Amino acid sequence: MSTTLLKNYINGKWQEGKGGNVQIVKSPVTGQEIYQAPDATSEEIDAAVAAAKEAQGPWAAKTAWERADICHQIADAIDRNKEKIARVLTEEQGKPYTEESIPGLEETAENFRIAAEDAKRQETAIIPSMDTEKRILTFREAHGVYTCIIPWNFPTLMLSEFMGPAIASGNTVVFKPSEWTPGTLAALTEVFEETDLPKGVYNLVYGGGDVGQQLVEHPGVDAIGFIGSHGTADKIVRSAGLKPSILEASGNGPTIVCEDADLDKAAEGVVSGGFYCAGQVCCSTERVLVHEKVHDEFVERVLTEAKKWNLGDPNDPATKVGPMNNEPTAAKMDAHVKDAVEKGAKVLLGGKRASGQPTDLYYEPTVLDNVGLDTMINQHETFGPIVPIITVKDDKEAIEVANDSYLGLQAAVYTKDSSRAFKYMNAINTGNVVINDNSNYWEPHVPFGAATGTSTGWGRIGGRYTMLDMTQLRTVVWDFSE
Repeated sequence: MSTTLLKNYINGKWQEGKGGNVQIVKSPVTGQEIYQAPDATSEEIDAAVAAAKEAQGPWAAKTAWERADICHQIADAIDRNKEKIARVLTEEQGKPYTEESIPGLEETAENFRIAAEDAKRQETAIIPSMDTEKRILTFREAHGVYTCIIPWNFPTLMLSEFMGPAIASGNTVVFKPSEWTPGTLAALTEVFEETDLPKGVYNLVYGGGDVGQQLVEHPGVDAIGFIGSHGTADKIVRSAGLKPSILEASGNGPTIVCEDADLDKAAEGVVSGGFYCAGQVCCSTERVLVHEKVHDEFVERVLTEAKKWNLGDPNDPATKVGPMNNEPTAAKMDAHVKDAVEKGAKVLLGGKRASGQPTDLYYEPTVLDNVGLDTMINQHETFGPIVPIITVKDDKEAIEVANDSYLGLQAAVYTKDSSRAFKYMNAINTGNVVINDNSNYWEPHVPFGAATGTSTGWGRIGGRYTMLDMTQLRTVVWDFSE
């Protein structure tokens, strides 16, 4: 397989990188070098922001219906090309083609359709005035130029979660993909060229954290969208100043299995929540808190379910778990499992990298029992294919353990008791709580984000809620007395 040299996409044109540094991208599936992505220079970053700035006024001046039409065109183009993009995504990210890449592209298209229709319904209030001869009007207006920095686990989906609402509401965008998956966004950008998307509305530049830092601090950038690690989010917040931002920065999703839970459903849920996308999901099942009365029976069911998730070539339709995307993430999985075992956890399944695979990134689906509260697995996001089981004695302890975290994104609770579910719904400090389904449960129009008081970020991703964050409310007081 030959290596493809990627180009930045600025002001509607593909442009060869002007700097000397390139990021080498190897497939986690085969280990072969597949892309070289140039680090954007300061000059190229300036050009991308300038293009977005120049395009923003005319783009915002279009009607919501005109912008919606472009979003529908993009969605249709993605649907036409989803098999081609999905092949790139599988090769570069490691997702199983049939189980994950194709559905991910379908949802990517759907996000643009949702944004298109939401843009037509940005109703605002006419507020009563204390003066009978005045009327107070409100309307929503785009922030301007967004820079969006997205991770490698769902590159097309996360692009659409930001880009759809951003451009539908009149913003323009400069995207920086993860250095692990630039080729997937290049393939997606080629599809945008089949539409009437005006030049400059969307721009794409490559690079590492230094490029992202320059974009965040750029005086021409008006607002920021970020999905990624807690550490990177912290740096962005310190650099962004007063710029509006949407930040989603890691999760440590607890799943609570009560003594009255449907254990078959709970076991299926925690396994799918832990193993989907090789566990590389911000709302994956990171910790499983099981009531001691049902522990043994539940663990037996988990093992039965876990053995159905076979590891292998993600291009094989039978594969349910592909390789992890990159070495730093796999190394963190190694460290977390080692730490848990040293502190008393028992490996019931997996627990190590698989042998006999094309790369060292294939990690065996893993089930751990007797995981301690002092372990890294309990305290931090692991981001690998793991179901770590922690035993609790009652609801009070389950809530305490669930909330003893600096990350508060999405949790799940399994119980047949509606009163108990109501208690958990109000007591767990996460932005989202799922009752009787797994912590990975997702619908694209539903608001998703962090709880206040945690270090997971702010703002909401999903449907019209993202559009609300990506616009500002303007107020006009109109005197009709003359």
